[in-house]
Amino acid sequence: MSISNITVFMPSMFTLIGIPGLESVQCWIGIPFCIMYLIAMIGNSLLLIIITLEPSLHEPMYIFLGMLGVTDIALLTSVVPKMLGVFWFHVPEIYFDSCLLQMWLIHTFQGIESGILLAMALDRYVAICYPLRHAAIFTPHLISQIASAVTLRAAILVAPCLVLIKFRLQFYHKTVISHSYCEHMAIVKLAAGNIRVNKIYGLFVAFNIAVFDLSFITLSYVQIFITVFRLPQKEARLKAFNTCIAHICVFLQFYFLAFFSFFAHRFGSHIPAFIHILISSIYLLIPPFLNPLVYGAKTKQIRMQMVKMFSSENSR
Repeated sequence: MSISNITVFMPSMFTLIGIPGLESVQCWIGIPFCIMYLIAMIGNSLLLIIITLEPSLHEPMYIFLGMLGVTDIALLTSVVPKMLGVFWFHVPEIYFDSCLLQMWLIHTFQGIESGILLAMALDRYVAICYPLRHAAIFTPHLISQIASAVTLRAAILVAPCLVLIKFRLQFYHKTVISHSYCEHMAIVKLAAGNIRVNKIYGLFVAFNIAVFDLSFITLSYVQIFITVFRLPQKEARLKAFNTCIAHICVFLQFYFLAFFSFFAHRFGSHIPAFIHILISSIYLLIPPFLNPLVYGAKTKQIRMQMVKMFSSENSR
């Protein structure tokens, strides 16, 4: 119900415009997005199949990698189909509650992914710095506790963002979201009321998850590098570095894109809207797209099992 000429009370629908300024070429932008989506879904599914079927990969590092694959598949499924619907089929409308649900799913899965990257870094830290105690520390029970903790942490921390929008922001200047998906700040900026609390809590969640995780990931790898450089044999040093290089590549690209998207939304008024939204959209696709490629190329055991799988299929 409209209550004035400039505000709308509790809109039932939002409209996603996609990438502002590039609406005329969005159908072409959707092609590489779709290709990346399909490769990411196939790659992560293959990783899950290999890790599940191969008993030798039932170790903490690969179990965490499997969790990462599940999270990536869930994240992509929650955002890409609707994004392609906007780009290709001109279906920009999304129900208010559906938009909030998509926002919660996206930010929750991002928080889970950050937590899994931290768990993987800690796993490598114990495996390299305390190899004799690794099996005793990273037991199946601890791994299940870590999985539950990172999931609950993300879900519980992000949930108030949804509640604050639903029950605090009832009047909106407009219902057109200048984005390709329902992002927290993109929704909040539409509101006609005071959004200070929403902004502060959004910052709290982002720093609570990203800064905490990134700090401990960095400390873990600093300790790993100190330990590795002290190893007397060159072969041992190279082997230790090789087990970490894939993790380093993955967490660098994840956090670099995450921080760019986060700060651009809040302080990047000078950045053209189409660049910001395009990179924010790519940010959701790049980690799930690259993760199976990086781990498939850099992890010998996974590479061997993948070759074995395809060679056995070809021999039939």
